[in-house]
Amino acid sequence: MRKFSSRAVMTALVAVCSVTVVGCGQIRSLQARQAFKDANGLYQGSDYRGAAAKYEEAVELDPSLVEAYFYLGNSYDNLYRPTRAGEPENDALLDKAIAGYSRAADSNSPQRKLALQYLVAAYGPDRLNDPARAEPIVKSMIQLDPADPTNYFALAQIYENAGLYDEAEAALLQAREAKPDDPAVYMQLAGYYNRQGQFPKTIEALEQRVVQEPDNPEAHHTVATFYWDEVYRNFRLADADKRRYIESGIASVDKALALKSDYFEALTYKNLLLRLQANLERDPARQQALIRQADQLRDQAEELQKQQQAGAAAAAPSGN
Repeated sequence: MRKFSSRAVMTALVAVCSVTVVGCGQIRSLQARQAFKDANGLYQGSDYRGAAAKYEEAVELDPSLVEAYFYLGNSYDNLYRPTRAGEPENDALLDKAIAGYSRAADSNSPQRKLALQYLVAAYGPDRLNDPARAEPIVKSMIQLDPADPTNYFALAQIYENAGLYDEAEAALLQAREAKPDDPAVYMQLAGYYNRQGQFPKTIEALEQRVVQEPDNPEAHHTVATFYWDEVYRNFRLADADKRRYIESGIASVDKALALKSDYFEALTYKNLLLRLQANLERDPARQQALIRQADQLRDQAEELQKQQQAGAAAAAPSGN
């Protein structure tokens, strides 16, 4: 009988065990992939409870399956009900959602950026309402992509909700520096200044948006709507300021109509601006002339709206 040395036996055992470990690892990886695939099917079918269980199975089998963590967190997030906040079982779902998002955000997951966005939402007013924890996440998103203005918008919203108005404005100005040719930046600035009651700065931001989109009738129309709103709602405005704002509003809406003559929303607002102008007119004849013009624009706008709605209905696919 052939004899083997103890060293040879040990070497053979190590080799067998290594092959077994590699084989087991491959099997677990395959099982994890299958669980992930099953979870995706449940997720797409909105069976979030079943999907969460399968995603849990997938990451338990293979913790390196980073693409599963976002969907794991989002499954729990979809199960969470804000109306039941304070109930331990419901709150635990949000904790699990945050854990899943955090794992995705801390990895090289393809959903890393999305996970960070959902983490911010989890700490937002509709969830945990914890701006102190949301702020550093948004700042990390800015570091990842300094040219994306949406991250600055999110940071500004956090500061504004916390009453840190100087910081909110600074974040929006950083967004403008990051992407000065993005019309959305100026709309965000305009919205912020409008909420703060800073009408001149609101108009300045809206006009800067027009500079970026001079051929967009909606950009000009939007300026006109803000002028109308300020005159209509601000009872402290002097008549001289009202007249000036109305004239500026009409000039803006005329630019919109020059670009799009069948823009019924713009016609509607010109009608409203003319009525405000008539209210300030002391000459009865001039006042009646403005009202007649406003009536004509109103009727024209209503007719155009009907025509466009009829055209849209005719173009819609039949349900039969």
